[in-house]
Amino acid sequence: MTDTPAFILHTPQLGENIGAACRVMGNFGLPELIVVDPRDGWPNDKAITMAAGSPVLDNARVEYRLSDALHDVNRIYATTARPRGMEKPVLTARQAVAEMRAAIASGERVAVMFGGEKSGLPNEAVTLADAIITLPVDRSFSSLNLAQAVSVIAYEWKAEEAAPPEFEPVSDIAKREDLERMFEHFEYELDRAGFFHPPSKTPLMTQNLRNAFIRGRWTEQEVRTFRGAVKALTLGRGKARIVRED
Repeated sequence: MTDTPAFILHTPQLGENIGAACRVMGNFGLPELIVVDPRDGWPNDKAITMAAGSPVLDNARVEYRLSDALHDVNRIYATTARPRGMEKPVLTARQAVAEMRAAIASGERVAVMFGGEKSGLPNEAVTLADAIITLPVDRSFSSLNLAQAVSVIAYEWKAEEAAPPEFEPVSDIAKREDLERMFEHFEYELDRAGFFHPPSKTPLMTQNLRNAFIRGRWTEQEVRTFRGAVKALTLGRGKARIVRED
């Protein structure tokens, strides 16, 4: 039993869309694709090119009857932008993914069906589904590209996960004592340059500057860099460096 849903492309027409679906499924950790009766046959050179090396394409299963694709599935979701007049639960992608996770955790095998580019899923396919997934598209232009529809569900599958660790901040948030020293350094140089004028407005100007800095949630590295910049502006560097008595 897998811990992810299978995605089923029902009678897709364009190899490019199959390849794009494979690519985004690989991006979001969804390894199982079943292609039902592809119009242009299989394997498909355009799908291979568009998949850009996605392992999902290499492991894709091709069936020529929907019943064969669904023979071992316990729970089925049908994606559609059109009302079908059927008494079925209608879910957003996010609601459906939450259900899928619970079903998979309880040992069920789950599949999501996507229809072909021309007219979407046929009614007989939707009839087999336990629930319908529909997206909040503009009703005056509701036809969504097949690979894009796959992308939305694939994204929702991963949306609750934390950002990759390599995107975590490279430096810790600055300590208050470091911020205070930075404020004092900056304000000293501003005062020396005559910025605080008239003197009666110094407290308000200082307050405004500190509030702006605090909102920035400075890191330790940013504090060091800024203090270095203030020093360079006031004393210069290299040949431009000046000597100050203070």
